[in-house]
Amino acid sequence: QLKHSCPKKMKMVEKRSGHVQRTKGGMIAMPFIFANEICEKLAVVGFGANMISYLTTQLHMPITKAANTLTNFGGTASLTPLLGAFVADAYAGRFWTITVASMVYQIVNLSPLCGMISLTLSAVLPSLRPPPCKGDQVCQEATSGQLAILYVSLLLTALGSGGIRPCVVAFGAEQLDGNDPSQKTKTWKFFNWYYFCMGAAMLVAVTVVVYVQDNTGWGWGLGIPTMAMALSLVAFVLGYPLYLHMDPAGSPFTRLLQVCVAAYRKRKLPMVSDPRLLYENEELDAPISVAGKLVHTKHLRFLDKAAIVTEADNPKISSAPNLWRLNTVHRVEELKSVIRMGPIWAAGIILFAAYAQQGTFSLTQAKTMNRHLTSSFEIPAGSMTVFTLTSMLATIIFYDRIFVPVIRRLTGLERGISFLSRMAIGFAISILATFFAGFIEIKRKNAAIKSGLVDHPHAIIPMSVLWLAPQYCLHGVAEAFMSIGHLEFFYDQSPESMRSTAAALFWTAISAGNYLSTLLVSLVHTFSEGPRGSNWLPDANLNKGKLEYFYWLLTLLQVVNLIYYLCCAKFYTLKPVQVRSTEFGRDKEDNVELASHV
Repeated sequence: QLKHSCPKKMKMVEKRSGHVQRTKGGMIAMPFIFANEICEKLAVVGFGANMISYLTTQLHMPITKAANTLTNFGGTASLTPLLGAFVADAYAGRFWTITVASMVYQIVNLSPLCGMISLTLSAVLPSLRPPPCKGDQVCQEATSGQLAILYVSLLLTALGSGGIRPCVVAFGAEQLDGNDPSQKTKTWKFFNWYYFCMGAAMLVAVTVVVYVQDNTGWGWGLGIPTMAMALSLVAFVLGYPLYLHMDPAGSPFTRLLQVCVAAYRKRKLPMVSDPRLLYENEELDAPISVAGKLVHTKHLRFLDKAAIVTEADNPKISSAPNLWRLNTVHRVEELKSVIRMGPIWAAGIILFAAYAQQGTFSLTQAKTMNRHLTSSFEIPAGSMTVFTLTSMLATIIFYDRIFVPVIRRLTGLERGISFLSRMAIGFAISILATFFAGFIEIKRKNAAIKSGLVDHPHAIIPMSVLWLAPQYCLHGVAEAFMSIGHLEFFYDQSPESMRSTAAALFWTAISAGNYLSTLLVSLVHTFSEGPRGSNWLPDANLNKGKLEYFYWLLTLLQVVNLIYYLCCAKFYTLKPVQVRSTEFGRDKEDNVELASHV
């Protein structure tokens, strides 16, 4: 029989039906967690939504340099969650990691708030930015010192984000008991709710905050996100008595490394004929297998050698073997799970690279087009992502309320379709978005030619900005399918002791996508340069470029990526878990489930 051991702070009581019910957590904790996420996203997105306009109009950066600056910042901000996730999973736990990181936002120099303060000061104080352009003279670019303030501010913002982003989603999901039949549906719905709240906050940021930035000034425009950060901390801490708190289980990276070292040391040993002979120690694994034990799989069998027992190991003498020589099957399977997730993780990079163009070149296109919705109201270029966000929110509602109930009748799955299928739909829609964007750019340039405005990069072309709305909307629909499916995949398929790290993998895919975008822009800008300064992606005048070729290059890469993803999904093995439950006071082994509830 399996021994069931719970972390000290994970308070539970046993019901007569045999299910272990938790006394804390549940839906009552969600408003506080979602409030924190809403305020944090309002701050971060409000800070960055219109930043390319600030870089090009206030600091006079060339378009490609500004685009690369923002994608590099986005990449770094999405990479730092790995550090926050490591601290949460290994040492501090998710609640305290989120709390301290939020306090760092407010107090310490290494925080987004201080980053925002630096940017706010640079927006308010003339000495921190170059003088404004006069007439047709060449604009003076920012000095090295002024750029240093910008880069330090962006770096501080990225560092501060690392403690919150990976932990909020994992902390929220663990408040719901996936093994409780009454909460099984709520567990997978949580990711839809989480992303909906995040999208709603972003919608406010790209409308209200960007409008303030364009019409009131950058001082107030960056001050509002600063105040929102303070509210996020207050909202989260208020819910402390209601939260379910899980103790950290030690460094997950150390455990993965121990399996690698043990397998390498025993690489010359013959494989055992029966996997039941491999080492298992339920007491040792109890803190990292509360919800269920990972069972042996036949893939990546060379790693199984880390669990082969030799005379030198003497596991019967000591209940705590040398883990650099001998590991349990559960720990070996943790590493296998992480390796299996790798190809699926990589498939998201191209999509995020395509998605990044909305904040760079698509926004630059919008600035050259007629943005008047009425004679008195002009939509800010930085608010064009409102179409992405509204379509994403509408798709989430449609998916949750209509799509899933209908498809459930056909597939028999509680969530309608698996997260792998959901991601595939998102990939396909993203291809349509970038393919369509190329044709809109051709139409925009033709309008510039007919109006005689090709040589006037800052002139407004007589073409409605609403022509860009379809590509923004398609990106929003794609995100509702792919990004939420991606997040579900990482949380569901990761070892339970690495849930924050798994959420960080989602952000690292965004990071890699931003860096890939930077690389593609730099390569295209370098190798597409022609005579007389012609270029697919010109620095000063987009009307003379070939932006549509760049969009279609992204389309081609995404088609190849979709084929790659379908192959990976076809051969992917879902994580097998042996779920524990209690019945009539005795421990009981349930059947092995694949991927928890898929």
